[in-house]
Amino acid sequence: MNTAIPEFRHSRVTRDARGIYTLHIEGIKSLNILSTPVTLGVTQACRWIAAQPDAKAVVLRGINDKAFVGGANIFEMAELEPASARAFISCLRDLCDAVREIPVPTIARIAGLCLGAGLELAASCDIRLSAHNGVFGMPEVRIGIPSVIHAVLLPAIIGPGPTNWLLLTGETVNAEQAKQWGFLEFTCELDQLDALVEHSVAPIAASGPRAVRAQKTLLRHWESDSIPVGLDRSVQMFGASFETNEPREFMAPFLARKREGVAP
Repeated sequence: MNTAIPEFRHSRVTRDARGIYTLHIEGIKSLNILSTPVTLGVTQACRWIAAQPDAKAVVLRGINDKAFVGGANIFEMAELEPASARAFISCLRDLCDAVREIPVPTIARIAGLCLGAGLELAASCDIRLSAHNGVFGMPEVRIGIPSVIHAVLLPAIIGPGPTNWLLLTGETVNAEQAKQWGFLEFTCELDQLDALVEHSVAPIAASGPRAVRAQKTLLRHWESDSIPVGLDRSVQMFGASFETNEPREFMAPFLARKREGVAP
């Protein structure tokens, strides 16, 4: 029996019959801005989803199509002192860490603005899909602060040159440019975005759930493993996958089709 979904501040969580969770981020106003209360609520929702054994994938999205997340709350930041600034940014770090720690694939469904903390949140996801109206940027230097926390992921995702340009100029790019840089996997018209998300979700839902979780674990380790360590870890993970019946269960339909196509 599925656990009842609790209510979270500034977050709405839904779940379909396949175990696909969708987290609607309900930030401030139509641009979905992250204040500290919003950040805390979304972090709590992410951690709850991460603990659900039936979860197969998680889709993160804004509450509307004007913004995925338009950034952090500038009115709150304007009042910060050194100590409170460290607390504020640590809260945002915890949110991005909570997304990265979800043990199943995470998909950022992006429409409209994806700026600053929103871009870092999207970078923390495994797959990023956007409508053509997506706008991407790290405008922090324009308001007197550096881009920090999960901007550290950007050089590995888009390369040092594009990262330098985004962080040093504070300018924005459209979805086409973000895709060319490798930040986005696919783009589409806004009215096709949910279908594009489903195109990624469906094969994940149809795959072996333990295998998908194991693959994500390996991908995270490979970010910091040396090649020899990554290979050793991979061998161990492959062997461990046969400790359950999942490989045989999911191989059986393929084997059956092959056998049917082989003449006696």
